[in-house]
Amino acid sequence: MTHSSQDKAVPSSIPGLGVIIMAAGLGKRMKSALAKVLHPVAGRPMVMYVLDIACGLAEQGVAVVVGHQGTEVRKVVEAVGGQVAVAEQTKQLGTGHAVLQARPVFSGGAHRRPSRYLILNGDTPLLTEATVRELLAMHDAQGAAVTLLTAVLDDASGYGRVIRRRRDEWLQGAVDNAVQSIVEDKDASEAERAVREINVGTYVVDGEFLFPALDKLDPRNAQGEYYLTDIVQMAVQQGRTVSALRLRAIDEGLGINSRVQLAEAEQVIRQRIRERWLEAGVTMRDPASTWIDAEVTIGRDTVLYPNVTLEGRTVIGESVVVHSGTRITDCAIGNRVEILDHCILRESQVEEDCHLGPFVHLRPGVIARRKAKVGNFVEMKKTELGEGSKANHLSYLGDATIGSGVNIGAGTITCNYDGYKKFHTVVGDGVFIGSDVQLVAPVTVGQGSIIAAGATVTQDVPKDALVIARVPQVTREGWAARRRALQSGQVPPPAPSVKRAIPVKAAKAVKRAKTAKAATSATRAVKKKQPAVQRTKRR
Repeated sequence: MTHSSQDKAVPSSIPGLGVIIMAAGLGKRMKSALAKVLHPVAGRPMVMYVLDIACGLAEQGVAVVVGHQGTEVRKVVEAVGGQVAVAEQTKQLGTGHAVLQARPVFSGGAHRRPSRYLILNGDTPLLTEATVRELLAMHDAQGAAVTLLTAVLDDASGYGRVIRRRRDEWLQGAVDNAVQSIVEDKDASEAERAVREINVGTYVVDGEFLFPALDKLDPRNAQGEYYLTDIVQMAVQQGRTVSALRLRAIDEGLGINSRVQLAEAEQVIRQRIRERWLEAGVTMRDPASTWIDAEVTIGRDTVLYPNVTLEGRTVIGESVVVHSGTRITDCAIGNRVEILDHCILRESQVEEDCHLGPFVHLRPGVIARRKAKVGNFVEMKKTELGEGSKANHLSYLGDATIGSGVNIGAGTITCNYDGYKKFHTVVGDGVFIGSDVQLVAPVTVGQGSIIAAGATVTQDVPKDALVIARVPQVTREGWAARRRALQSGQVPPPAPSVKRAIPVKAAKAVKRAKTAKAATSATRAVKKKQPAVQRTKRR
């Protein structure tokens, strides 16, 4: 099974770099009970995209500043482990105040003091590592105190404006037209609002400059907050260099502040994912309708038909065919598996050369061993279906262990629940189970046994046994004709005697009894025909 799309060398971390991620915002415009940075984009909390970049670059550790719903955000972030630490902003006093909360993370014994800090926003999932590395390279090359990422938008309303020395030439971005300050939208004048170069919110800041500058922030502004952006003007006033890198791909600068922007980011991320797997050797019949989550892995020569959804940490092997309307979540699918239309698979394992569908539902805990077949309208839960075994039609298999080479007849049900507890069913290798069979758990069916159609099995079955458990058949000849006559007001024909089907053993017993009775009658008849024997009297 292929577990990687590309054999790329892992980029090295950058010496002396510490990373601070701001993830404390309220996200009011999302209108959600869920913290903004936890909203998923392509199946992952959006903060994880930025955290991936941070962990790949930081040599001196990563600090994530949490605030709103800090407990929930902390759980997600701390699950990454390693060099990631959490700082808390208990009061929402602005971006500058948020970054200041990370100072203890980098002043303890676990970290040396970084020579520079990369500051990221937890709500920018479209930002790429390549762009961040370019920003860091510019910062180092120009010996800057602050280097920021900017973008030029057609509509810059709501964003902080990047104010340069010559405002009439800001669009050209001349090297000598240095950044003078960043003005927040609510504090901007009419002339400043005309500027369309905006601050993306990603910075590189000199390690000796950052925290002393934050200590000097003044909250006297339209929002009464400590603006991180004010450190730009401080650096300029101290005669230090402020550099700026303009984004070539505007999408990378998209910050998620509303559901509309969340949907836009989702489309961009999913297109990137599709392109990555297409380049890795995966065929998509209709890429636009194929949804693949960020943590899915797909082997080469796999074919995905329209309207396929692959979610969570699903791993798809090589040469797999997944047909339309199928949704696979957190599953491991082996090589050369074919999954027909409209199947739902969750938290299950399907080994190589299996065949599933259409309309199969695998609930959590299913293992389909190699060359197994699961067919039309079959539901399975916490069940192992052995190698080469088949459940082709209309069955429910729950809490069961089924051996290899087993045939599960249409309509078979494992009755695993008594209203209070779940019970287990075991079916041995080579068992043949006929149609419409109920296996009432807990029950074990021995190897090589045959269960006749229509049987209800309530007791363990020994190996190589035959089980027949049916109600005797009753046939009432002419019953249907009489019923139709009565319904139409006619006189029904007379009813013949009822013929009741007799079980095999009972039939044999009746036959033996009739034979014995006939023999007795014959003997008596012979005796009657013989002349009487003259007996002498006793004296």
